[in-house]
Amino acid sequence: MSGPSALLVLVAGSTAVAGVARRFGLSAPLLLVVVGLGAAYLPGVPDYTLAPDIVLPLVLPPLLYSAAQDASFRSLRRNLRPVLFLSIGYVLFCTLTMGLVAHALIPSLPLAAAFVFGAVIAPPDAVAATAIARKVGLPGNLVSILQGESLVNDATAITAYRVAVAAAVGEGFSFGSALGQFLLAALGGTTVGLVLMLPLQWLRTRLRDPLLLNTFSLLVPFAAYAAAEALDASGVIAVVVVGLYLGHYANCVDFAVRLQEESVWSMVSFLLESSVFALIGLQLPVVVRQLGGWSAGQLTVWVVVLLVALIGLRFVWSWPATYLPGLLSKRILEREGRPSWTRPFIVAWAGMRGVVSLAVAFSIPETTHDGSPFPDRDLLLFLVFALVIGTLLVQGLTLPWLVQRLPLPPRDRQTETLREAQAQYDASAVAEARLDELLEDPRNRLPEALEARLRRLLDRRRNAVWERMGAPVHESTGESVDSAYRRLTRETLAAERRALVRLRGEERIDDETLRRLVRQLDFEEALMVHVEE
Repeated sequence: MSGPSALLVLVAGSTAVAGVARRFGLSAPLLLVVVGLGAAYLPGVPDYTLAPDIVLPLVLPPLLYSAAQDASFRSLRRNLRPVLFLSIGYVLFCTLTMGLVAHALIPSLPLAAAFVFGAVIAPPDAVAATAIARKVGLPGNLVSILQGESLVNDATAITAYRVAVAAAVGEGFSFGSALGQFLLAALGGTTVGLVLMLPLQWLRTRLRDPLLLNTFSLLVPFAAYAAAEALDASGVIAVVVVGLYLGHYANCVDFAVRLQEESVWSMVSFLLESSVFALIGLQLPVVVRQLGGWSAGQLTVWVVVLLVALIGLRFVWSWPATYLPGLLSKRILEREGRPSWTRPFIVAWAGMRGVVSLAVAFSIPETTHDGSPFPDRDLLLFLVFALVIGTLLVQGLTLPWLVQRLPLPPRDRQTETLREAQAQYDASAVAEARLDELLEDPRNRLPEALEARLRRLLDRRRNAVWERMGAPVHESTGESVDSAYRRLTRETLAAERRALVRLRGEERIDDETLRRLVRQLDFEEALMVHVEE
């Protein structure tokens, strides 16, 4: 099967599996990995190899950019300490500790190569953690912490990996040079992101053509990543900084363009995430084929010990990182209180590894500077693959079960709805005051019926959230007034679309007119009924 055909099969197959998962309420990442593992040995399925020069610069930037745009800047700032403890402190702790464990467990593995392994396996996956966390309904605060960690930890791990590889291939190691590389990556990536975000936002707010803006939006993460990497800084951090800023000010973009941009990124993220998790499972033949010289018993023992250590080390880090700040600072304890034990437990158990670890593992050089083979490279690839699969299946499969049984604080939907209702009421009051001001100008005079229609729209938006909290319109349907309104609006708009299609069939309008009128109806429906049921 040729390259383009293999890529088409990968995208089509992973999309179909993800669609099945969504249809039956299953975890798409886990189902994709399992199906990929099974499909890897089917006749006719080609070998899919994770090429680091494709995954890191071409797949990782758009995934991180999309996640950063969806993240809440305020929530990240509120949870900055736990996010930094996990994305920097934990990754470095895991790199060192897993390296020492691997070196002690596998006699032939040099310490420098063991630290390379530790850096590769240290970062939890950005996609797996947040996808599963949202799927199982974790509280918003925990999702923000996991999401914030996943946005930054790849930069820490990749920097640690480069330092470890330099030592393993014979370039030498010093604490000063390692610290310098880390600071260059972190501060350089942040600087590049800060320099780019303002001109990018300026250009973004001035593009009115949806096609141009969507093209521009797709190029932004690649441009930020490439600019930072060209300066030996962290492209990951640059992408995250730009994504957070543009996402925070997304409301500055024209509404029609913004709706299309959100749709485009939803599709891109869905395709990339689906393909990435399928690729993880499809790597099995490639990894196993390169493996040799060790018995199945040895490999099994090593994988089990390392998997237990990997999962356990996150617990070792999560508890002190959660409770020590409050014990050391009375101000922190008074401001934040003492978190429930379920918070560090869930944070620890949600540390699934993913495609970044595999992609970085495949980038381990084959030889050192003196031309000798990199120590146990094939074994490291197998161990990374086994641990990625192990964490996805062990932790990913059990996380929903744990969430259902642990005494996690439930979401206070009543309070959330009250806040939403008050915000909508305040915004509608401002809009009505602006309408009164505009109507005082003789040039803005409207017929009484149209003015009344405008005011009814404001009233509906003002009361919509309150009505969702009130009594149902009909006992048999359980609908609120607002739900019934949205349903009837969709029905009438659908009838209008059917009528337009019929008019085209009767050759009373042409295709261009049909598309223009249907597009207007689509925008009207999106604006009127987009509120989630």
